[in-house]
Amino acid sequence: MLPMLFDSHCHLTDERFAGDLEEVLRRAWDAGLTGLVTVASGADDAVAALAVAALDSRIRSTAGVHPHAAADAQPDDMARIRTLVLEEEAVVAIGETGLDFHYDNSPRAAQTHLFEEHLRLAQDTGYPVIVHSRSADRDTAALIRSAPGVTGVLHCFAGGRHLLDTALDSGWFISFAGLATFRNFDNVAVLVAVPAERLLLETDSPYLAPVPHRGKRNEPAFVAETCAVVARLRGEDPVRTAAQTTANAHRFYRIGPEVPA
Repeated sequence: MLPMLFDSHCHLTDERFAGDLEEVLRRAWDAGLTGLVTVASGADDAVAALAVAALDSRIRSTAGVHPHAAADAQPDDMARIRTLVLEEEAVVAIGETGLDFHYDNSPRAAQTHLFEEHLRLAQDTGYPVIVHSRSADRDTAALIRSAPGVTGVLHCFAGGRHLLDTALDSGWFISFAGLATFRNFDNVAVLVAVPAERLLLETDSPYLAPVPHRGKRNEPAFVAETCAVVARLRGEDPVRTAAQTTANAHRFYRIGPEVPA
Protein backbone atom coordinates (compact mmCIF):
# COMPACT_ATOMS: atom_id res chain seq x y z
CA MET A 1 0.00 0.00 0.00
CA LEU A 2 1.46 3.36 -1.06
CA PRO A 3 1.85 6.12 1.53
CA MET A 4 -0.36 9.18 1.24
CA LEU A 5 1.91 12.00 0.05
CA PHE A 6 1.56 15.66 -0.91
CA ASP A 7 4.14 17.84 -2.67
CA SER A 8 3.41 21.22 -1.11
CA HIS A 9 5.77 23.19 -3.37
CA CYS A 10 6.97 22.52 -6.92
CA HIS A 11 7.44 24.51 -10.14
CA LEU A 12 5.79 22.58 -12.95
CA THR A 13 5.83 25.60 -15.28
CA ASP A 14 9.61 25.35 -15.49
CA GLU A 15 10.81 24.74 -19.05
CA ARG A 16 12.49 21.51 -17.93
CA PHE A 17 9.02 19.95 -17.68
CA ALA A 18 7.87 21.17 -21.10
CA GLY A 19 8.53 17.90 -22.91
CA ASP A 20 7.15 15.31 -20.50
CA LEU A 21 4.79 16.92 -17.99
CA GLU A 22 2.14 14.24 -18.55
CA GLU A 23 4.64 11.51 -17.64
CA VAL A 24 5.87 13.50 -14.63
CA LEU A 25 2.33 13.72 -13.31
CA ARG A 26 1.68 10.03 -13.93
CA ARG A 27 4.76 9.12 -11.91
CA ALA A 28 3.59 11.41 -9.12
CA TRP A 29 0.21 9.73 -8.84
CA ASP A 30 1.83 6.30 -9.12
CA ALA A 31 4.14 7.21 -6.20
CA GLY A 32 1.14 7.84 -3.95
CA LEU A 33 0.72 11.60 -4.23
CA THR A 34 -2.82 12.73 -3.56
CA GLY A 35 -2.09 16.31 -4.56
CA LEU A 36 0.51 18.98 -5.29
CA VAL A 37 0.82 22.74 -5.53
CA THR A 38 2.69 24.33 -8.43
CA VAL A 39 4.10 27.61 -7.20
CA ALA A 40 4.39 30.80 -9.24
CA SER A 41 7.50 32.97 -9.53
CA GLY A 42 5.88 35.98 -11.23
CA ALA A 43 2.58 37.34 -12.51
CA ASP A 44 2.91 35.73 -15.94
CA ASP A 45 4.07 32.51 -14.32
CA ALA A 46 0.98 32.56 -12.11
CA VAL A 47 -1.18 32.45 -15.23
CA ALA A 48 0.91 29.55 -16.55
CA ALA A 49 0.63 27.74 -13.20
CA LEU A 50 -3.13 28.12 -13.33
CA ALA A 51 -3.12 26.41 -16.73
CA VAL A 52 -1.15 23.50 -15.24
CA ALA A 53 -3.67 23.25 -12.40
CA ALA A 54 -6.43 22.90 -14.99
CA LEU A 55 -4.88 19.61 -16.14
CA ASP A 56 -5.94 17.66 -13.04
CA SER A 57 -8.16 18.34 -10.03
CA ARG A 58 -5.36 17.16 -7.73
CA ILE A 59 -3.20 20.14 -8.76
CA ARG A 60 -3.48 23.61 -7.25
CA SER A 61 -1.49 26.76 -8.00
CA THR A 62 -0.36 30.03 -6.43
CA ALA A 63 0.18 33.65 -7.46
CA GLY A 64 3.15 35.77 -6.46
CA VAL A 65 6.54 37.26 -7.36
CA HIS A 66 9.74 35.49 -6.31
CA PRO A 67 12.38 37.70 -4.65
CA HIS A 68 14.79 36.90 -7.48
CA ALA A 69 12.32 38.60 -9.85
CA ALA A 70 11.56 41.60 -7.65
CA ALA A 71 13.66 43.99 -9.73
CA ASP A 72 11.72 43.11 -12.88
CA ALA A 73 8.24 43.29 -11.35
CA GLN A 74 5.84 45.55 -13.21
CA PRO A 75 3.66 48.21 -11.56
CA ASP A 76 0.48 46.20 -12.17
CA ASP A 77 1.83 42.80 -11.11
CA MET A 78 0.37 42.85 -7.60
CA ALA A 79 -3.02 43.92 -8.97
CA ARG A 80 -2.92 40.97 -11.37
CA ILE A 81 -1.95 38.65 -8.54
CA ARG A 82 -4.77 39.95 -6.34
CA THR A 83 -7.26 39.27 -9.14
CA LEU A 84 -6.03 35.69 -9.56
CA VAL A 85 -6.19 35.06 -5.81
CA LEU A 86 -9.73 36.40 -5.52
CA GLU A 87 -11.20 34.99 -8.72
CA GLU A 88 -9.52 31.65 -9.47
CA GLU A 89 -10.59 28.67 -7.37
CA ALA A 90 -7.40 26.72 -8.15
CA VAL A 91 -5.21 29.45 -6.64
CA VAL A 92 -4.73 28.49 -3.00
CA ALA A 93 -1.88 30.70 -1.77
CA ILE A 94 0.08 33.90 -2.30
CA GLY A 95 3.70 33.61 -3.37
CA GLU A 96 6.28 32.64 -3.50
CA THR A 97 7.65 35.81 -2.06
CA GLY A 98 10.33 36.55 0.51
CA LEU A 99 13.96 37.57 0.78
CA ASP A 100 17.12 36.12 -0.73
CA PHE A 101 20.20 37.95 0.53
CA HIS A 102 22.49 35.10 -0.55
CA TYR A 103 22.24 35.60 -4.31
CA ASP A 104 20.91 39.18 -4.22
CA ASN A 105 19.48 38.79 -7.72
CA SER A 106 17.30 41.80 -6.96
CA PRO A 107 18.05 44.83 -4.78
CA ARG A 108 17.19 44.15 -1.16
CA ALA A 109 14.91 47.16 -0.98
CA ALA A 110 12.87 45.85 -3.92
CA GLN A 111 12.64 42.40 -2.35
CA THR A 112 11.50 43.85 0.97
CA HIS A 113 8.90 46.09 -0.64
CA LEU A 114 7.35 43.24 -2.60
CA PHE A 115 7.41 40.94 0.43
CA GLU A 116 5.48 43.57 2.37
CA GLU A 117 3.00 43.86 -0.50
CA HIS A 118 2.41 40.10 -0.46
CA LEU A 119 1.91 40.13 3.31
CA ARG A 120 -0.64 42.94 2.99
CA LEU A 121 -2.48 40.95 0.34
CA ALA A 122 -2.50 37.95 2.67
CA GLN A 123 -3.92 40.12 5.46
CA ASP A 124 -6.59 41.50 3.13
CA THR A 125 -7.69 38.15 1.69
CA GLY A 126 -6.99 35.59 4.41
CA TYR A 127 -4.95 33.46 2.02
CA PRO A 128 -1.73 31.82 3.24
CA VAL A 129 1.62 33.08 1.99
CA ILE A 130 4.59 31.03 0.77
CA VAL A 131 7.94 32.50 1.78
CA HIS A 132 11.45 31.95 0.48
CA SER A 133 14.15 33.07 2.91
CA ARG A 134 17.87 32.65 2.40
CA SER A 135 20.59 34.40 4.38
CA ALA A 136 17.90 36.78 5.62
CA ASP A 137 16.71 35.29 8.91
CA ARG A 138 16.59 38.54 10.88
CA ASP A 139 14.71 40.53 8.24
CA THR A 140 12.31 37.68 7.45
CA ALA A 141 11.51 37.23 11.15
CA ALA A 142 10.84 40.97 11.51
CA LEU A 143 8.45 40.97 8.56
CA ILE A 144 6.60 37.91 9.88
CA ARG A 145 6.11 39.71 13.18
CA SER A 146 4.87 42.79 11.28
CA ALA A 147 1.95 40.83 9.81
CA PRO A 148 -0.11 39.43 12.69
CA GLY A 149 -2.91 37.13 11.62
CA VAL A 150 -1.17 36.01 8.44
CA THR A 151 -0.64 32.27 8.03
CA GLY A 152 2.42 31.27 6.06
CA VAL A 153 5.02 28.64 5.35
CA LEU A 154 8.78 28.98 5.27
CA HIS A 155 9.47 26.72 2.34
CA CYS A 156 12.65 24.65 1.87
CA PHE A 157 13.67 25.73 5.34
CA ALA A 158 17.38 26.31 5.88
CA GLY A 159 17.26 28.99 8.55
CA GLY A 160 18.21 29.08 12.20
CA ARG A 161 16.38 28.58 15.45
CA HIS A 162 15.41 32.26 15.87
CA LEU A 163 13.58 32.32 12.54
CA LEU A 164 11.99 28.95 13.28
CA ASP A 165 10.71 30.09 16.68
CA THR A 166 9.39 33.35 15.23
CA ALA A 167 7.48 31.48 12.55
CA LEU A 168 6.08 28.88 14.93
CA ASP A 169 5.04 31.55 17.45
CA SER A 170 3.13 33.24 14.62
CA GLY A 171 1.30 30.03 13.72
CA TRP A 172 3.31 29.38 10.55
CA PHE A 173 4.25 26.08 8.94
CA ILE A 174 7.74 24.84 8.09
CA SER A 175 8.53 22.85 4.94
CA PHE A 176 11.54 20.70 4.13
CA ALA A 177 12.78 19.63 0.70
CA GLY A 178 15.53 17.42 -0.72
CA LEU A 179 18.18 19.32 1.25
CA ALA A 180 17.24 17.16 4.23
CA THR A 181 18.55 14.08 2.40
CA PHE A 182 21.97 15.55 1.60
CA ARG A 183 25.01 14.22 3.45
CA ASN A 184 25.97 17.72 4.58
CA PHE A 185 22.49 18.60 5.95
CA ASP A 186 23.23 20.28 9.28
CA ASN A 187 19.77 21.38 10.41
CA VAL A 188 18.58 18.16 12.03
CA ALA A 189 17.93 19.83 15.38
CA VAL A 190 15.63 22.36 13.71
CA LEU A 191 13.89 19.63 11.72
CA VAL A 192 13.21 17.66 14.90
CA ALA A 193 11.94 20.79 16.70
CA VAL A 194 9.07 21.38 14.25
CA PRO A 195 5.77 20.17 15.74
CA ALA A 196 4.24 17.36 13.69
CA GLU A 197 1.13 19.41 12.96
CA ARG A 198 3.21 22.25 11.41
CA LEU A 199 5.44 20.14 9.15
CA LEU A 200 5.16 20.13 5.35
CA LEU A 201 7.11 18.25 2.68
CA GLU A 202 8.03 19.50 -0.77
CA THR A 203 10.29 18.87 -3.72
CA ASP A 204 10.85 22.44 -4.95
CA SER A 205 11.24 20.63 -8.26
CA PRO A 206 12.91 20.87 -10.68
CA TYR A 207 15.51 21.97 -8.11
CA LEU A 208 17.19 20.12 -5.22
CA ALA A 209 16.55 16.51 -6.16
CA PRO A 210 16.88 14.30 -3.08
CA VAL A 211 19.30 11.42 -2.68
CA PRO A 212 19.47 9.07 -4.62
CA HIS A 213 18.42 11.40 -7.48
CA ARG A 214 20.79 14.23 -6.62
CA GLY A 215 22.15 15.93 -9.73
CA LYS A 216 19.08 15.02 -11.79
CA ARG A 217 15.98 17.03 -12.52
CA ASN A 218 13.73 16.84 -9.49
CA GLU A 219 10.04 15.97 -9.81
CA PRO A 220 7.04 15.58 -7.47
CA ALA A 221 7.29 11.77 -7.22
CA PHE A 222 10.62 12.21 -5.43
CA VAL A 223 8.88 13.68 -2.36
CA ALA A 224 8.67 10.04 -1.24
CA GLU A 225 12.45 9.94 -0.72
CA THR A 226 12.39 13.17 1.26
CA CYS A 227 9.54 11.83 3.39
CA ALA A 228 11.47 8.68 4.22
CA VAL A 229 14.56 10.61 5.34
CA VAL A 230 12.61 13.23 7.29
CA ALA A 231 10.76 10.45 9.13
CA ARG A 232 14.01 8.69 9.96
CA LEU A 233 15.65 11.87 11.25
CA ARG A 234 12.61 12.58 13.41
CA GLY A 235 12.35 8.99 14.66
CA GLU A 236 8.91 8.52 13.14
CA ASP A 237 7.09 5.92 11.08
CA PRO A 238 7.35 7.16 7.45
CA VAL A 239 3.75 6.16 6.68
CA ARG A 240 2.57 8.27 9.60
CA THR A 241 4.81 11.15 8.55
CA ALA A 242 3.37 10.97 5.04
CA ALA A 243 -0.20 10.98 6.34
CA GLN A 244 0.45 13.79 8.82
CA THR A 245 2.18 16.08 6.31
CA THR A 246 -0.57 15.44 3.77
CA ALA A 247 -3.19 16.39 6.36
CA ASN A 248 -1.13 19.48 7.17
CA ALA A 249 -1.00 20.49 3.50
CA HIS A 250 -4.77 20.10 3.23
CA ARG A 251 -5.20 22.31 6.29
CA PHE A 252 -2.65 24.92 5.23
CA TYR A 253 -4.03 25.25 1.71
CA ARG A 254 -7.63 24.68 2.83
CA ILE A 255 -8.26 21.92 0.31
CA GLY A 256 -9.98 18.57 0.76
CA PRO A 257 -10.56 16.58 3.91
CA GLU A 258 -7.93 16.39 6.59
CA VAL A 259 -6.41 13.05 7.46
CA PRO A 260 -6.82 12.30 11.18
CA ALA A 261 -3.56 12.80 13.10
